[in-house]
Order: sequence, then structure tokens, then C-alpha cells
Amino acid sequence: MSKRQNLYDRAHQLHQSGRVQEAIELYGEMLRKQPRNPQILLGLGVAHFQTGQFKKSAELLQRFVLIDPKNAAAQYILGRSFSALNRPEDALLCFERALRLKPDYAEAFNNRGIVLTRLNRFEEALASYDQAVAIKPDYAEAHYNRGVVLWELKRLEDALACYSQALQIAPDYAEAYNNRGTALRELKRPEEALASYEQAVVVKPDYAEAHNNRGAVLCELRRLEEALASYEQAMAIKPDYAEAYNNRGAALRELERLEEALASYEQALSIKPDYAEAHNNRGVVLCELKRLEEALTSYDQALSIKPDYAEAHNNRGVVLCELKRLEEALACYRQALQIAPDYAEAHNNRGIALMELERLKEALESYDQALSIKPDYAEAHYNLGVALQNLNQLDVALASYDRALSIKPDYAEAHWNKSLLLLLTGKFLEGWSLYEWRFKRIGRKKDYRTFPQPPWLGQADLQGKRLLIQSEQGLGDVVQFCRYLPQVKALGAEIILNVPESLVPLISTMQCPMTVVPRGVPLPEFDVYCNLMSLPHVFNTTIETIPARTPYLFSDQSKVQLWRKRLGNKHRPRVGLAWSGSEFHQNDRNRSIRLEKLLPLMGSSVEWHSLQKVYRQHDIPLLDQHPQIRRHQDELNDFADTAALIECMDLVMSVDTSVAHVAGAIGKPVWILLPCCPDFRWMLDRSDSPWYPTAKLYRQPKSEDWQSVVREVARALAEFINSDGPWCID
Repeated sequence: MSKRQNLYDRAHQLHQSGRVQEAIELYGEMLRKQPRNPQILLGLGVAHFQTGQFKKSAELLQRFVLIDPKNAAAQYILGRSFSALNRPEDALLCFERALRLKPDYAEAFNNRGIVLTRLNRFEEALASYDQAVAIKPDYAEAHYNRGVVLWELKRLEDALACYSQALQIAPDYAEAYNNRGTALRELKRPEEALASYEQAVVVKPDYAEAHNNRGAVLCELRRLEEALASYEQAMAIKPDYAEAYNNRGAALRELERLEEALASYEQALSIKPDYAEAHNNRGVVLCELKRLEEALTSYDQALSIKPDYAEAHNNRGVVLCELKRLEEALACYRQALQIAPDYAEAHNNRGIALMELERLKEALESYDQALSIKPDYAEAHYNLGVALQNLNQLDVALASYDRALSIKPDYAEAHWNKSLLLLLTGKFLEGWSLYEWRFKRIGRKKDYRTFPQPPWLGQADLQGKRLLIQSEQGLGDVVQFCRYLPQVKALGAEIILNVPESLVPLISTMQCPMTVVPRGVPLPEFDVYCNLMSLPHVFNTTIETIPARTPYLFSDQSKVQLWRKRLGNKHRPRVGLAWSGSEFHQNDRNRSIRLEKLLPLMGSSVEWHSLQKVYRQHDIPLLDQHPQIRRHQDELNDFADTAALIECMDLVMSVDTSVAHVAGAIGKPVWILLPCCPDFRWMLDRSDSPWYPTAKLYRQPKSEDWQSVVREVARALAEFINSDGPWCID
């Protein structure tokens, strides 16, 4: 035997015994002396493949197949090297040659399928895997890969069967457990998916992808803290795992830990700056944090990376809607729908923008389109109900809320709006009960403070107990519903009432012993607590049992005398006017009026006094042109000042704002100007209010028709002026 043969045999033995690096050195030494020796080219090419040096492997095996083109194994390994080098077309040619040389080469069929899958030639890939398992039925990897391509073809049940077959052959096949979990998750079988992911990490504890996927299914099961732990494990194994940081952000967002969610998305982006999904998700959190311009920038970054990203176009529209850039929002939804015509969420959001633009019929069409695509879309049923309610189609609106709740029984917004509709139509008992869902509304939980002490809803004896009652919602709500405090006092409670500072002097005039604490000041000790607007529910209020006696709040007489002195002698009836409330009120566009619409009332027969503290910019020039409307904003420091000024009026005219409630609570005649679809407290089809005996209601006959309201008020005002009272000249 020659010395060269001895060296080759030594290299081959080293190779076979797993000492591959030593074999490479020996093969290399021989190749320098025999550059065309096929045995050495083949041995060294295979060894380089085994050590992951695919470029060297491909170069050597190409030289080998030029000498010996009929070696099927060499063609196969060359194909795998090309595949690893991301040269799929070259790899495919090699696998085809291997199969022509060896038609029963199961491994070549399997790897041919992998390359075809990468080229998105899924049906051909499936046929290749079929050949592999026909030749070698116990070929677990081919069954697994067959499942991968069936999953791509959306044949989920078939994919699941393939993964299960692979696991029967190879029970410790972690990747098969992982993919089986993904198929089960897509099939809406989350508990089984979770079990499969857990089996994957039992088999392979350092399997980062399976820990990440386990977290995702735990999120779906609302086991959010466990999901976070799973993502943490994935990141501990693979610190640069951007997808796990992104998913962790989603779990933190669900837990309403928004700043932490934002940090997690930013960590994902520091690892993978071109991660469009993380830019999009970062935008969602920024939107929820009301950092809207930053959210817009984040969506723009996502779209610069992935211009056909329908979800980012949709979400960009949501931010523009929040910014009241409604036409731009509509353009975003159109873009999303051009990319994905069956994108139900974009149809739904388009409907919301159209509603904001008062294009209610088009909004209805958008919601209907969303529901034709996704009939179980609870949010679209809910929004359809809102649009129908605004069109005064109340029975159909109620049916829409009920459909939303049949799909999503814990849908707080739908319960809430249903409660408002029931209260609007006089169905008080059911309405007050559902009104309690307000605490669970998305984005509103932070508005309601909770305490270690037990909440009270009428179920426990209050005799000798200290009850904290928290005010909530708007200032007018506090004025309206504080009327229940004497009933609470009658139950034996010591009342601690927590209200905005501006209301403290006025609320303190109530003839009900209590401690009134301004919001933001430390609270005294208490035993139980209740929210103010739960009291109608506690007392099972119906229209007939509303505690409607007025006045229940009173003007400070010393302040009244100061106002009388400021106003001087009266020569005409004094009318107080409030035409706009807070511009941040969710229904402000319907309830507030531009001052210009009230100008037909401004005759010389009335002494007009503005009761507003704040003015819209567009009204200020008009006020300057009409000095007969006397302004007092600098003297209105709190609601006691407002009540005293109202006391000096003969009549108050107001839209649905806190001024109307103060006038009603102190028993002053008040005319309330209402939109076509009013807030629940004003009910329907009546000109009086069961809450305020001195109130008279003037309603729009149709949406945005303030002109008809002003005409009716003008006629009534003329009658008021020409009547014998209730006003008189000083």
C-alpha cells in the first residue's frame, strides 16, 4: 500500500470517527499535492459541509462532479451546500441530478421539497415530500416538512396529521411539537396548542421559538403573567430575539402596562430596526398613551419598510381620526382596503370616521360591509348600533347592541351604550343595572379609583359607617346626582363626598350633613366607598321615584347681593345664556351651538348675560361685535359664583352643560336646547324633565337643525317677555 493511500485511509478514519477538523487538515495537505484526486475532493467537500463551511464545500464538490458526474451522494451534498448558500435554483438542479441517478433517494426528495417550499412552489414541494415518505415511510423529517407546506397551503388539519405522524416516529422531535402547536392555535384549539408547545420545551428546554409561541397562546388564553414569563425565557435563551420582545410588548399592552410595552417594542427595534410589525405595534401603544404625533411617525416608519402593510395604513387612519384629520383618515382606510379588500377592521374604522363627519348613512354601509366579511365582529355590531341610535332608529340599535353582546358577553362598551339607550327610553331599572359596566370600559378604568375597603352598592348596613362617595364624569353629573345624598344619609351613614374643588362651595349648600373633600386632598378614614352615579341603581330609581324636589342646592346669598350690585338696576328681563360646554366632551359636536346661530334671539327686549367661563375662539369676535351680551368670566371663580349669578337671572337658556344642571338644581327656570339624539338624562319626546321641575326642553326635530330650535325658543321668549311673570322690573 502506498504512502498516499495510507494518508487517505488515515484521513478517512478520522472523518468517520468524528474528528472532522483533523481530517480536513489531512485532506487539505493531500489536495495540495493531488488537486484533481476525486477521493480527496469528495472527502474534503463532505467534511467542509459537516463543519458548516458551505462555500468551500460547494467549490470542492463542483470540482468533484466534473470528474465524476454520476455520484448521486455528491450531487445531493452539493445541492445542500447551495441551499445553505441561498442559491435555491442551483440546489434544485443538484437534487434533480441526484434523483435521476438514484430514483429512490428519499433524502434528495425531502431536500428538493425544502427548496421548492422556499421558492413558494408549494404543490411541487408537496409532491416531492410525498415521494420521500412513499420510499421511506418512517422518515420523520419528511412528514414534518410535508406538514410545513400543507400549513402554507392553509390545509391545517392535514398539516396537523403530518406533525402527529412525525411525532409517532420520533417522539422527541421538538420542532414537530412546536409546529403542531402552531397548527392547533390556527385551528382555535388553544389548550391543545399550549400542551404541544410545553412538550416542545420539555424535549428541548433551550428552544427559544417554542417558549415564544407558548407565550403567544397564553396571551390568547388571557394568562398574561404566564405569557410574560414565557417571553422572558425565550429572551434569556436568545437575547437578540426581536420577535419575543415584540410579543412581550403585546402582553404588557394587554395588562395596560403601556410604558413597559413601549420599552419592549423599542428593544425589538434596537435589535431589528427594519421590523415593520414592531414599528406598527409601537404606534398602537403611543396612540393609547395619547402621544399621537409620535404614533403617526411610528406608522410612517412601518410603511416605509413595508408599503403594502394594510394594518399600518389602518392604524395610521385611527390616529388621524383621533387628531380630527378625518379626510386623511378616510384616505388611509381606502389604502388599507385597496391592499386587503376583506379587511373587516378597516371597513369598521372607516365607518367611525364617517360618523365623525356626520355621514351616517355611509357609515352604516361601512359597518354592513365589515359584518358581511366578519359576521361575528362584535365591535362592528356595536358601532352599527351607535350609528343607528344617532339616526334615532332605537329598536334596531338595541338589537345591534344585543348581537354584539351575544358574540362578546363581557363587552363593556356595548353594555354601557345599551344602558344609555334603555335610560333614554325610560327603562330605568335595567338601564341603571347595566350602567355599572362603565367601570370596565377600555381606557376608562383609570378614571375610577379603587380602594382596599369594600365597595358599597346598597348590600350592607350603613348604620354608623363612614361612606366615601366619589364624584365621577362631568361637573354637571355631580350636580345632577348629588340629590341622592340625603337618601344615603337616611341609612345612617357618615358621608365623605369627594368632588372637584370648583364644586365644593356649591355642593356644601346641600341640606345634608357631610364632609366635602376637594379632589386631590388626602381623604379621611372611611369604611366603604361608592361612586356617585351608582346611587340611582342602589335606590332602584324609576321615573316615578326620582328625588326631583328642587331646590336641593342653594345660592350663597352674600354672593347674590354682590352680583345684584354689579349688575345694577333691572329694566328688562335678565336671561343667562350658555351655548357651549367643554370641547373635550365626547358628544360636544352635537350638544354645543356656535353663537352665530343664536343671534336671531338677541333683541333689545332682553338683558343678556353670558354664564360661560370659557369661550371658543370662533365666538370671541362675535361677542366683541355684540356688547349687549354681558360677559362675567373673570368673576366666575367657582360654581357658587355661577349659582349666585344664575339666581339674579329671570330665565336661563343653556345647551346640555353644567350650567343647565346648576340652574335646575337651585330651582331657576331653565330652557335646555337639545340635539336630535340627546344624552340619556333628557329622554325622548317630552318638553319637561323628570329630574328638574323648572326645566323646559327644546329639541332638534332632525340632526343639526338648530334653526328650528332657535325659532321655537324665539316664540317662547316673546311670550315670556310679554307675560306677567315670573320676572319683574326693579
